Amino acid sequence: MSLLTPDPGLVFWMSISFGIVLLILAKFAFPAIIKAVDKRTNYIEGSLKSAREANEELAKVKETGARILAEAHREQNAILKETARIKEEILQEAQLKASQETEKMIAEARKQINAEKDQVLRSIRSEVTIMSVNLTEKILREKLGNDKEQMNMIDRLLDEIEISKS
Repeated sequence: MSLLTPDPGLVFWMSISFGIVLLILAKFAFPAIIKAVDKRTNYIEGSLKSAREANEELAKVKETGARILAEAHREQNAILKETARIKEEILQEAQLKASQETEKMIAEARKQINAEKDQVLRSIRSEVTIMSVNLTEKILREKLGNDKEQMNMIDRLLDEIEISKS
């Protein structure tokens, strides 16, 4: 017998054993192996699907985040513009009030100055009048010290009155 040519009986029993092992494997092992491979395939496909969905969800979240951030920037700019406008209004109002208050104070100061000026003028006039009367009295006493001068003065005054009437 040679090593390369097997005995027909051995080939027969080896074929039967191989067929029985193949049947047992086909009946019990292959379904379990196929089931495990299918389960693993389903798990991998599910994982890939979940990963795709997670990527899509992440893209949506990024897009939403970018949109929210852009909206926040727009709102921030709007708030800053509104704040600047309100600041300008407050400054203008304050300037208006300050100018009104200044004008009011200037008007009051002018009134007070005019009142003091009028009072000083009245005081000066009063003093000038008193001094004029005193001076006139002294002059008249000197000039009209005798009867002849008194008569001359009366005649002169009457002449002036008659001239002014005509």
